[in-house]
Amino acid sequence: MLTVFGVLAVSAMLLFYALEPAGTRFVLAFAGACLAAAAYGFLVGAWPFGVIEVVWSGVALRRWWRRRREERAAGAHGAAR
Repeated sequence: MLTVFGVLAVSAMLLFYALEPAGTRFVLAFAGACLAAAAYGFLVGAWPFGVIEVVWSGVALRRWWRRRREERAAGAHGAAR
C-alpha cells in the first residue's frame, strides 16, 4: 500500500507540474502533491527525499502566492479602466 501511495504522490506531482500554466490552482495542487511525496519519503525512511520534497512544496507555495497576487493585481487594474 505504501508503494502505491508513493507512486500516486509522485504521479500527481508530475501531472500538476505539467498543468501549472493552466492556472494557479495547479500550482497549489503541485505543492500538495510534494507534501504527499514528502510523507512517503519519511514513511519509507528516505528522509533526504522527504526533506527535499518539503522544500519543493515551499517553493511551489511561494510561486502560487506570487502568481495569485499578480493575477489579482491585473484584475484590479483591468476593472479600473
